[in-house]
Order: sequence, then C-alpha cells, then structure tokens
Amino acid sequence: MFGAIQKVIRNLKAESEPVFDATDPRVATAALAVHAIAVDGIVDEPEKVKLRLLMQQKFDLNDDETSRLIAEARRRDLEAIDLYAFTSVLKRALDEDGRRGVVEMLWELVYADGEVHEVEDNFIWRVAELLGISSRERIALRKRVEHAPDHMPKND
Repeated sequence: MFGAIQKVIRNLKAESEPVFDATDPRVATAALAVHAIAVDGIVDEPEKVKLRLLMQQKFDLNDDETSRLIAEARRRDLEAIDLYAFTSVLKRALDEDGRRGVVEMLWELVYADGEVHEVEDNFIWRVAELLGISSRERIALRKRVEHAPDHMPKND
C-alpha cells in the first residue's frame, strides 16, 4: 500500500515538473545563453550567476528547475551543429519584441564579466541576424545594456 502511494506521488511530481524538449523556446533561449557565456573560452563566476538569475526571472523557475534547464541547454549546445537549431525555434515562438529581448539578454550575459570580446560580439551579431533583428536594433540594445547602471565603469 505504502509503495503504491509513493508511486502515485512520484507520478504526480513528474507531471508537475517542466519537461524541456527540443522545441521548447526556453531550451533554445538557454542554449544560446550558455553558448554566449562560453564562446570566449572563459566562463567566469559573474557570468554563471547572471545566467542563473536571468533564466529564473525570464521563465519563473525555482532553483531546481533552473539547474535542469541549464543542464539541458548545455547538452543541446554541445550537440548542436549550428545556431539555427535554436534561432529557428525562437523565430517561430516569439514575436519581434520577444526576439529583441533574447538579443538584449545575450548582451547582459556577455557584459556580466565587465568586457565584451570580439567573439562574443560576433556571436550576438550572428544570432541577431538569424532572429531577424537589424544591425541598428542590435547596436541600440548593446548600448542600452552597456549604459545600464550595473554595467557602468566603476570609479576606483
């Protein structure tokens, strides 16, 4: 009897937990985010913290769900042949404002360590192009993030 109750509880819990599949825009967004913080070859602690925070806020996830999403995103990013696998999902799922939001989020991530490397800039350019975001909008989003209070140069 006790075993049957445990089985029911496990099944209910499994049904309530989010499933992250290949067509889930959360996975596509998180995979681009994971790629953004790693593309320069160095993943700093501020980038990891910013990634977790943005995923939790953007998708209203708890700590465990966030960890599972990021793990799935890393796995998908490692398996991906190109960025199209992710951007095509987002292009179908998001309107233009939503796609702009993804590009802005990527800028926030690459600025998390205080500097933007050429490879990070190039990565965001390619993602923005695939999402149908113009160069002018991409640059405006970069400037908005760059001039945000938490990204302003600190006076020592």
